[in-house]
Amino acid sequence: MTNGMPGAPGASMLRLTWVQPEDLVGHELRQAAEDGRDASGVERRWLAAGGRAAPERAGASEGPADPRLRSLAEELLDELAQLAVPSAGQEPTGLEAIRAACPDWPAARHEVRPGLEERLHAAWLGRAAGCVLGKPVEKVPLEGIRALARATGNWPLTTWFTARGLDPETAAAHPWNRRSAATSLAENLDGAPEDDDLNYPLLGILLLERYGRGFGTADVARLWLDELPAGRTFTAERVAYRNLLAGVEPPRTGAYRNPFREWIGAQIRADIFGWTHPGDPAAAAEAAWRDAVLTHTANGVYGAMFVAAALARAAGGGGDVDAETCLAAGLSVVPPASRYATAVRTGIAAARAARDDSVAGFEAVVDGLHEAYGSHHWVHVLPNAALLAAAVAHARGDFDGAVRRVVSGGWDTDSNGATAGSLTGLLAGSPATLPDRWTDPLHNRLATSVGAMDGVGFDTLASRTAALASPTTVPTSEGSTTP
Repeated sequence: MTNGMPGAPGASMLRLTWVQPEDLVGHELRQAAEDGRDASGVERRWLAAGGRAAPERAGASEGPADPRLRSLAEELLDELAQLAVPSAGQEPTGLEAIRAACPDWPAARHEVRPGLEERLHAAWLGRAAGCVLGKPVEKVPLEGIRALARATGNWPLTTWFTARGLDPETAAAHPWNRRSAATSLAENLDGAPEDDDLNYPLLGILLLERYGRGFGTADVARLWLDELPAGRTFTAERVAYRNLLAGVEPPRTGAYRNPFREWIGAQIRADIFGWTHPGDPAAAAEAAWRDAVLTHTANGVYGAMFVAAALARAAGGGGDVDAETCLAAGLSVVPPASRYATAVRTGIAAARAARDDSVAGFEAVVDGLHEAYGSHHWVHVLPNAALLAAAVAHARGDFDGAVRRVVSGGWDTDSNGATAGSLTGLLAGSPATLPDRWTDPLHNRLATSVGAMDGVGFDTLASRTAALASPTTVPTSEGSTTP
């Protein structure tokens, strides 16, 4: 809130990042350029009026925006929404249209092997460890990540980031993420700190416990309003939250004045749907779709469906499940002509073409992906999808190798570390197979502002998640049944 009347001595302006219309126009112009809309006329009017282009890394333009631009910004956002999107036919948002566009949509179910709760425990730990590894360097450009790691003898990335031994010049040139450095560097790790990448799977548990497996998008909205503090939302999620409070009905909440609708937010919420539909990528993708359309459209929705399907394949277990089959399961629920599918295939191809399969050799893969996708915002789903697929493929599904590769690749480091850790944690099969250096500092404790779950243990979360998994029993090849 403001301190006094506008213009009064001591008055201050509240910059509510991600939702103020005068900050959104630049992001929408950038999105228009990415999806092929001709917004040149709108851009000229905006810049001529004193509006600004989108900042490269932040949500809001540097310095206070002119509040007199707000009404024009709202008008231009609505005008931009009316521009035809050339890729719309290849990138539908409706579930039936997505299914129709996917020639390899998976069959209803696969076998679920024994040991599901152990796999889920490893997935929860893997997600947390990968997230925390990436937290200190979230928002730090690629060259900064490399410089920080090299300056402390941690390149190629081997363990947690640290400020110990960091020279002042490098520290000043590449500052840590200010909100995360106090809880996520090696010297101050004490349990898993709160993060939106970890809050959302907790919300997913509450969603399924409260509304069941047949939940709808409106149920997701109700849960958020009940349990998710608005200040813990970002990008598309914060816009959708604003839209809900303004009376916009889901799923229009995902599209209305929302330039972040193809960013990574829905993808980071999808794990719970893969975990609770073990062996059933199609059902996992459909559940993820119902959640994703609250906040996203098209490629933003595909990110959630891809991750949910890949994790469902891994959660089913079995000797025939590996990184390649999981990535293929993810692609099977994404329209193959979409930019998202192209990004995933690009990442996999880059990993396969690499001449050096070590973590050090992955640096060349990263450089190629940054050249291909460097024009996108670092939170956009497309560059992160390419990097995630490349890291998992290059590491051949190994947990340690995947999280080190993906975090060292930049962009949305904590989100990518979390998703890679979740998938490869499932493939690892149990907590005991994860390296102690990644799991011991978590102390089986997760901080959160969601519900009454602060301090919850990952073993407890695994048990609650397993209880929400497929209610039917599925025969295994050993002749037994497992839920």
